[in-house]
Amino acid sequence: MKWGVVRFPGSLDDGDSLYALAAVMGQDARILWHKDQSLGGVECVLLPGGFSYGDYLRTGAIARFSPIMKSVAKFAADGGLVIGICNGFQILCEAHLLPGALTRNRSLSFICERVWLRVENASTPFTRAAKQGDLLRLPIKHGEGLYVAPEDELRRMEERGQVILRYVDADGRESDAANPNGSMRAIAGVANERFNVFGLMPHPEHAVEAMLGGVDGLKIFQSIAGSAR
Repeated sequence: MKWGVVRFPGSLDDGDSLYALAAVMGQDARILWHKDQSLGGVECVLLPGGFSYGDYLRTGAIARFSPIMKSVAKFAADGGLVIGICNGFQILCEAHLLPGALTRNRSLSFICERVWLRVENASTPFTRAAKQGDLLRLPIKHGEGLYVAPEDELRRMEERGQVILRYVDADGRESDAANPNGSMRAIAGVANERFNVFGLMPHPEHAVEAMLGGVDGLKIFQSIAGSAR
């Protein structure tokens, strides 16, 4: 599968994403510069974590106007697969390619830890390698990961299955203590209505080798790669 990892000024995890895809999984992955107009025929676009454009104004608020984002929006409108991780998730929300927004953690502090996630919908191109209810252990590292959306929209998203990942405890149960940033309904990852755009705050690219503490991140990337076959 051909992957394009977008590099914005201030991107932090673009190299790690490239390593996970190319070195660990043997995928055909390349960097796409934020000023590029062409996506080079990739089959999936990955917007990585980091601090694009210094996160001035709001996280992702400037990056959404990067030249490449016009191409990413058209790619998504044509049905192409797009995944945004952490800052990439924030950019996709700012670009209105995903519903909702990411705001400051309820603690008002930066969080860096491993969390448990429950797969709420395994029938998507991003989770098909998992099973409904599977638990994933992935790291988070963010200061603005509190997911918000209007209650009516959240209800519709739940009904359509757009809530893909939810923060839970090690036994798979929802609780306030297991929700690290205070996200509404403990939401950690959502998809658009067509299920070809997906954003999540946890970092699958940092969980692809046992020496990194786990390999649960591979299920996300293997799901996407499997969707292209």
